[in-house]
Amino acid sequence: MKKIVLLPLLLLLFVSFKADEGNGIEAGEKLVYAGSYNMSGLMTHIAQVTMSTENVNTSKNQYLHLSCELSTFSKWDKFFKIRDLYESYVTPGSLKPNLYKRSIDEGGYTKKEKYVFKGNQVTSTVQKRKRPETTRTFSIGANSVDAITLLYKLRSVDFSKMKTGQTKSFTIVFDEKEIPVSLKFMGTESIAAGNLGTKPCYKLSIGAKTNALRGKDKNLIWLTADAHKVPALMKFSIPVGTGELKLTSATGL
Repeated sequence: MKKIVLLPLLLLLFVSFKADEGNGIEAGEKLVYAGSYNMSGLMTHIAQVTMSTENVNTSKNQYLHLSCELSTFSKWDKFFKIRDLYESYVTPGSLKPNLYKRSIDEGGYTKKEKYVFKGNQVTSTVQKRKRPETTRTFSIGANSVDAITLLYKLRSVDFSKMKTGQTKSFTIVFDEKEIPVSLKFMGTESIAAGNLGTKPCYKLSIGAKTNALRGKDKNLIWLTADAHKVPALMKFSIPVGTGELKLTSATGL
């Protein structure tokens, strides 16, 4: 089976418009999703995705720790085991990234990354499988941030001012390079949002200059049309199939 880099694709579904100044993301939030993949025509629940926030204090600074974790259920591990963890340590309020970490295990393929942000430069440390670590420094644009950070910044955007069909563009830093991403506003729909009940949601279509996403308006995300803008549903289309994430639980909002 081809390697399915599932969590990175889901992250691309989250990121979009440049956020307004100020945001409501605080410590203590936890969002849980049921991850399903189309297997022989049936959308099969194979994994859980958990997003959480917490405060982290050092001797000099305070950070907001953003975490996104994906794990397949043990009964599916023989078919394709995934254990992915994405983390970003950002400045509270502005959500400016300081440190980004990624640790993945996907069907036996392992990779660890650490990005240190300083101004318009990133110093990356990467280890693939059991190979030696590599370190490099590269330049990024003034508004480029890691995918986890933009994932949360998205939720401070005022989508009520967007017109159907309107698009925006921005750039994320992923796999030691910048990736242009665009997003189209597609109106509002009512969506089941786990313990939050059925909610009016903003419908958004994602596009990226990558072969990872397939089809026009096939990669979608619905955010609750309220102050929290919680991702309620995500659908994705990739070279090896289709899948979705459904919100099952939201706490600490």
